[in-house]
Amino acid sequence: MSRLKKMRIKYIYQLILSHISIIIIAFLILSLLFTHYVENLVYENKVSDLTKYGENILYDFEQIGEEYVLAQYQHVLSSQDVFFSIFDRSGRIVYSIAPNSPIASVTEEDWRKLTSGEKVVTKHNIKWADQEVSLVAIPYINRGEMAGGILLISPISGTREMISELNRYLLYTVLIALSVSFLLSWLLSKVHVNRIEKIRKATSKIAQGNYDVDIPSTNFDEIGEMANDFNEMITKLRAQNEEIDSLEKRRRQFIADVSHEMRTPLTTISGLIEGLKNDMIPEAEKEKGVQLISQETRRLIRLVNENLDYERIRSNQVKLNRENILLSEVLEIIKDHLYQQAENKGIELKLDVDEKSIVYADYDRLIQILINITKNSIQFTNEGTVWLRGKQLDDVTMIEIEDTGIGMDKQEIEFIWRRFYKADISRTSNQFGEFGLGLSIVKRLVELHNGEIFIESTQNKGTKFSIIIPIHG
Repeated sequence: MSRLKKMRIKYIYQLILSHISIIIIAFLILSLLFTHYVENLVYENKVSDLTKYGENILYDFEQIGEEYVLAQYQHVLSSQDVFFSIFDRSGRIVYSIAPNSPIASVTEEDWRKLTSGEKVVTKHNIKWADQEVSLVAIPYINRGEMAGGILLISPISGTREMISELNRYLLYTVLIALSVSFLLSWLLSKVHVNRIEKIRKATSKIAQGNYDVDIPSTNFDEIGEMANDFNEMITKLRAQNEEIDSLEKRRRQFIADVSHEMRTPLTTISGLIEGLKNDMIPEAEKEKGVQLISQETRRLIRLVNENLDYERIRSNQVKLNRENILLSEVLEIIKDHLYQQAENKGIELKLDVDEKSIVYADYDRLIQILINITKNSIQFTNEGTVWLRGKQLDDVTMIEIEDTGIGMDKQEIEFIWRRFYKADISRTSNQFGEFGLGLSIVKRLVELHNGEIFIESTQNKGTKFSIIIPIHG
């Protein structure tokens, strides 16, 4: 099956062709207009001169009435290739310095104009003596009637030669301008095409998954601005690609860690069930085995629920029932709930809250936020202090949870909000593990409350979480 190949014209040739075409058309139009203007101007000047000569001759002849006046004009005008003839009222030539006078070239319509007293009848390009001439006829009016007149002619060969000379120089100008324009068009087109070609090659690399490209950019023109936008796009794509790679790496590690965490309780549960079913566990140890199965089952449920909860929150499937809550009561509940866990690690939980402060939030989700953060503070603190603070400002409520634990460096602070962050460093030597989905859920829940959360931390000195929630929506 044959394929029809589409005609492909390079962009540089398109630019050059368009530039040259515009210039050629412009010069052609200019040449035609210029030639027409010059011809009209020359002919009008010629007619004006002939008319002036004719009027002067008629006036002087009328005043003096001698033929020597005509002879003097004949001597002066013949040197300028201007010839004239005097005719009577019937059109008969009575005096002529122009042999074969072209009076016959005057049409009946023009003759009627002369007899009606119109001063000038002008004809261009009349053949006389095998050459083209300009003709002007001026009537002589005596007592309201035409008594005769004068006819003047002048060859236009000199005019034609002058116009031809002008056209020739105009042609030279056009050719020079076209040559310069072609060179400039080629250079500019080459520059623009090279810039576009760099963008095209960069686009091809990006399409192949290579984001390590950069295009020289300027603010000189639209192509430069496009290059700026392209570089900005590449930067964002590169960052997104790095984020995707990092997320994929964390996801794989997270799956491996979750599988590992689930395998341990599942193995324990499976072994205990097999032992109970086959009476391999002594009667005195059965109750302990059942309790262990229950604990491991709750551990699995907690692990699954944490992931499901994150997905619901992330996809905005959580509906908040917000109300005014007394902040002191909430922080008391958090303290009571985590008191034993803190005491086991030698940590003192301290409250610092205004008794009248309120927070406009969903009660269950607020508890979830504060439990997660406080647990993290306890997790990374040994024999220290964790403060739970709360106060109401003008239009917001501020909650602070501060500990004297191991703290974090700046790089860790940037990543702790990311999902699966725990997977990256879960196998460190730290006996308490690291951050998991908990803080990702916390940040999203705070945002759903139209609030903000901030972290201040110094290694080996402690960490402070600050939550700001608007009082009214």
